[in-house]
Amino acid sequence: MENVKDYFSKVFRPDETVIVVIGKVTPADAKEVIERYFGQWQATGPKPNILFPPVPPNTSATVAVPDASRVQVKVNLGETVGLTRSNPDYYALVLGNHVLGGGFYATRLYQQLREKTGLVYFVDVGLDANQTRGLYAVEYACDPDNVAKVHDIVDRNLIEMQTQEVNPDELRQAKLMLLRRIPLSESSLGSIARGLISRSILDLPPDEPITAAKDYVAMTAGQVQAAFAKWVRPADLVQVTQGPLPK
Repeated sequence: MENVKDYFSKVFRPDETVIVVIGKVTPADAKEVIERYFGQWQATGPKPNILFPPVPPNTSATVAVPDASRVQVKVNLGETVGLTRSNPDYYALVLGNHVLGGGFYATRLYQQLREKTGLVYFVDVGLDANQTRGLYAVEYACDPDNVAKVHDIVDRNLIEMQTQEVNPDELRQAKLMLLRRIPLSESSLGSIARGLISRSILDLPPDEPITAAKDYVAMTAGQVQAAFAKWVRPADLVQVTQGPLPK
C-alpha cells in the first residue's frame, strides 16, 4: 500500500495534468472554478519521467491459452514496432490498415477471410503508438482447425502491402472511410474533450485531426507501401490464441 501511495504522490501532480473545459461557459467562470478546486495543488520534487522506455523489435513466438468454454479460438497476432505516434509514417500505416480491414466486407481481409471462405467471424487490424513505442496487431476469431490457415492469409496480405501498391479504388475507399471517422470522433462534447486531452498527452497539436485529414487526402499508394515495408515484419508476429485446441 505504501508503494501505491508513494507512486501516486510522485506521478499525480499539477505539472502532469491537463484540464479541458467544454461547453457553454466563459473563460473567467472556468478559471474561477478550476482555481477554487485546484489552486492549492502544488508539485514537489523534480518532475518524473512517466513514459515507458522504447522496446526493441520482438521475435516470433506462439502462445496457446486453453479455454474449453469458448467455441471459437480468439487469435491475437502482434509485434512491437519502432514507430512512434509523431512519426509521419503513422498515417500511412493507418491508411493501409483501412485497405486491409477497416470497413467490414469492403476490405481485403474481410473479403478473403469471411465473405469468400467463411474462415473467420471477424477480423480487425490495428496500430497503437505513443511517444516511445508502437504495437501492430491483427485480431480474429475462427474455428480451431483454421487458425493456421488464417494466419497464412494474413501474412500473405501483409507481404503484398509491402511489395505492391494498393490500387486506386482501394486507396480512395480507405481515404473516405478515414475522413468520415474524423468528424464522427468529435460528435459530442465528451469526445471533443477526450480528443484534446489525448493529443496533449501525445504531444500532438490541438488541430491534429485537420492536419491528419490533409495528410490522408494527399497520401499516395507508394507512401503506404513504403511504410509497410519499413515497419511491419510479418515473420515476427507473435501469435496468442485463447480457446479450444485443434483436434
